[in-house]
Amino acid sequence: MIDPYQALGVAKGANDKEIKSAYRKLAKELHPDKNKDNPKATERFSDVTKAYDLLLDKDKRAQFDRGEIDAEGNPTAPFGFGGGGGYQRGPAGQQHDFGNAGADFGDIFEGLFGGGGGGGSPFGNRQRSAPPAKGANVAYRLKVEFSAAATLQKQRITLEDGKTIDLSLPKGVEEGTQMRLSGKGRPGPGGNGDAIVTIHINPHPFYERDGDNISLELPISLKEAVEGAKIKVPTVDGPVMLSIPAGSDSGKTLRLKNKGFHGKSGVRGNQLVTLMIVLPEKDEKLAEFVKDWNPQDNPRASMGV
Repeated sequence: MIDPYQALGVAKGANDKEIKSAYRKLAKELHPDKNKDNPKATERFSDVTKAYDLLLDKDKRAQFDRGEIDAEGNPTAPFGFGGGGGYQRGPAGQQHDFGNAGADFGDIFEGLFGGGGGGGSPFGNRQRSAPPAKGANVAYRLKVEFSAAATLQKQRITLEDGKTIDLSLPKGVEEGTQMRLSGKGRPGPGGNGDAIVTIHINPHPFYERDGDNISLELPISLKEAVEGAKIKVPTVDGPVMLSIPAGSDSGKTLRLKNKGFHGKSGVRGNQLVTLMIVLPEKDEKLAEFVKDWNPQDNPRASMGV
C-alpha cells in the first residue's frame, strides 16, 4: 500500500477536516458502484479507505509518523512476545485485523514457578493450589460497511482456529464497539479464553452519521425545486421515493422516518435529506430567462442588506 498521505493527496500536517474532505471527493469518484468495469478504481478505492482509516485514528497516525507501523498498520519492528498479527480475509470478503492478546505475565510466572502464596519464594511449597488458568483472549478488528452497520446485517468472520461464525451486530453499534465471544479464544487448562471483537465502521461516500440519524446531501435540478417532484432517493435499506415540495430552496431538509441506525433502546433513527439545487452548465435558455427576470423578493433582506 502507498503512503496514506499520498493516497489521499494531503500534506503530512493535514487536519481531520482536510482529510475527510479529500476522502469524500476520492470516494465519490472511485466508489465500486460507479466503476464496476474498472478494477483499478476499485483497488484505489480500497487504498484511500485504508489511508483514511489510519490517518483519522490519532494513535495510529502518530505511530505511523514515528515509523512504528507501516501503511497497513502492521508493526515495522518485531515485539518481544507472541506471534505477529496480520490480515485475514473471511469468506464474505471482509478483512479482519488480528491482534493476539497474549497471556498475562503473572500467569507466565505462575506456570514456570508453580505459583506461590504469601511473601515466600516462588519456588517454595504452596499451601493452596490456584485454579487452572484459562487460555489467552484473542483480539479481532472487524471492518463493517456503513449500510450493514445501520441495518444490523450479520457479519461472517473467521476465527484464529479457522472456524467461521455469523456475528449478530448489537443495537446501538458504533465505531469502537467491542463484542466479547465467550470461549472463542485460545485453549487452556481452565478452559478457553474469549474472543474480543472491535467494530470499525467504514465511512460512506454519501452518508454521514449523526447519532442514530443519517444525513445525506441530495442534488436536485432547478425544475424539480421550482415545480416539485417525486424522485428516487438512496437509503441504507435501498432506494425509496421522496416527494419534493414545489418551491424548495437549497438547504431545505426532509425526513425519511426509520431509515437511520438502530439505537440502543431499539428505536431507529431517521434519514435527514438536505436538498442541494444543481444548476445546468451552459444552459442558454435559463441564462436568457434570468437576464430579464426581476424578482420582487430580496433573499438577503433578513440580513439587513
